[in-house]
Amino acid sequence: MSAAAPLAKRVLLQGRYEALSMLRNGEQLVLAIALPLLGLVVLVLTPFLDGLADSRINAATPGIIALCAMSTAFTGQGIATGFDRRYGVLRFLSTTPLGKPGLILGKVLGVVAVLAVQLVVIGTVAVLLGWRPDAAGILPGLVQLIVGAAAFTALGLLVAGTLRPEATLAVTNLVWILLAVAGGIVLPGTLLPDALRPFVDILPSSALGEGLRSALIDGTFNFSAFLILVAWAVLSSLAAIRWFKWS
Repeated sequence: MSAAAPLAKRVLLQGRYEALSMLRNGEQLVLAIALPLLGLVVLVLTPFLDGLADSRINAATPGIIALCAMSTAFTGQGIATGFDRRYGVLRFLSTTPLGKPGLILGKVLGVVAVLAVQLVVIGTVAVLLGWRPDAAGILPGLVQLIVGAAAFTALGLLVAGTLRPEATLAVTNLVWILLAVAGGIVLPGTLLPDALRPFVDILPSSALGEGLRSALIDGTFNFSAFLILVAWAVLSSLAAIRWFKWS
């Protein structure tokens, strides 16, 4: 009997499978590309973010990039995983050496690959519309984005691994709408009612939005936002590993 492939190779293969599955799915592409592009155009044409940066496109793009991460990592991955459970795909994976940690790492890797495609598309359109990010914030922004993607992937897996597929579909879409509108991801928490601020500020959506705005508008690393994202990523991953049901 041949030995199992090293963990790194197993995770890479699973990540490749996850990325190709998402990119071949029309509904996923709408969620990953079309809706963020629509949101970018709306924010450029409306005064919601006036005063946040020196131009509307500079103010809007970081939040839209954060929305891409949430769309792909949480909603898209959650729905796909939920229906993989129903059709027995996850039950099959449970018989392989991949294991729950390997599955989570592979899904995070797949999300990062799709995010790279999203960044190219959204970034190109934003640049054509006049986006000029602070060069000093590119690396800090990438760090925030990767940690945010890990947090949202783990949250999506937690929902998909504990609820029925129909419930996962409803919950992930509802949470996406709520966080997109009032979760601090596209509209900063400063624009929301004061009563919501204490709750919104600790959400992963707000942390990712603020982290990317700090990086791409001001060229700074938002350490408090980073810590919030790390906490969500770690706790959600541990919860997903503990309670994830393969079937």
